[in-house]
Amino acid sequence: MRVLVTGATGFVGGWMVERLLAQPGWQPFALGRSGRWPDGLSHLAAVPLAVIDWDRPETVCRQIQSFNPDAIVHLAGYASAGKSFREPEAAWWGNFTVTRNLFQAIDVSGQKPRVLHVGTGLVYSPPDGDSLLDEWASLGPASPYAASKLAGDFLARREGERLGLDVILARPLNHIGPRQDPQFALASFARQIARMENGLQPPMLETGNLTPARDLSDVRDIVEAYWLLLRDGRPGTVYNLGSGHAIRMGDALDHLLQHARVKVNLTTRGDLLRPGEPEVFRADTERLRAHTGWKPRFTLDETLADLLAWCRRSA
Repeated sequence: MRVLVTGATGFVGGWMVERLLAQPGWQPFALGRSGRWPDGLSHLAAVPLAVIDWDRPETVCRQIQSFNPDAIVHLAGYASAGKSFREPEAAWWGNFTVTRNLFQAIDVSGQKPRVLHVGTGLVYSPPDGDSLLDEWASLGPASPYAASKLAGDFLARREGERLGLDVILARPLNHIGPRQDPQFALASFARQIARMENGLQPPMLETGNLTPARDLSDVRDIVEAYWLLLRDGRPGTVYNLGSGHAIRMGDALDHLLQHARVKVNLTTRGDLLRPGEPEVFRADTERLRAHTGWKPRFTLDETLADLLAWCRRSA
């Protein structure tokens, strides 16, 4: 099975390529923003990587024809809900325009790959209380990021029907782990702790709002779900991905601090607060489990320990 991964040089993309390499008979190919693997992914150097210009669908078409994939995992896009309020145009370009150009390129290429379109669980309206979000939950994206992801979902489904493609829609909730960009909360906390341990900053950890409860999964469990969806997912179907459990961000930080080698004090930064954040978000993953047999392998403590260990190595 030949699989083309877009956004392959990013946080999730690198893990996805690794998962495909570990599967006998599956061969990954990669599209990224540059023609070389970043330092943290240099061990993937043997995987063919092409630099892509998403503003030019004809270049995407040429790469699809060159790699001749049986399937595409579409991970390329704009990733930050918080930053999207300051740069909505970038979010819409990354999550809608790039998706449109991908399907235009598939159309022109004349090929019929199976496509896994990766969206986000943030397309749903905040639930009442702490109820689980299933795939029938009401839609109500609360950020330019989430709105652009939902538009990408609708486009992918429509184009799949028009072109006769098997298109599967994945909606993951928060996933964390080694190699994550420190613009995201727990990765930022881990990086700050690692810097404190190395004497590179005072033992004062900056946070935003620690009250909301979030469904946190290990990125390695999430890419396992993506692989299973490529293999067993049903065309035209939406799948929520997550642990099914919510933990307050303050409690998750407490778990992380248990692994710290220094005493840490906390301070809240007003510019990191997001007004109107939902209190609880957690996924109902019954459909994913029923169709693929997926179940998570990593505990939250294992994930946080691995994240901090990676930050220590790269601090």
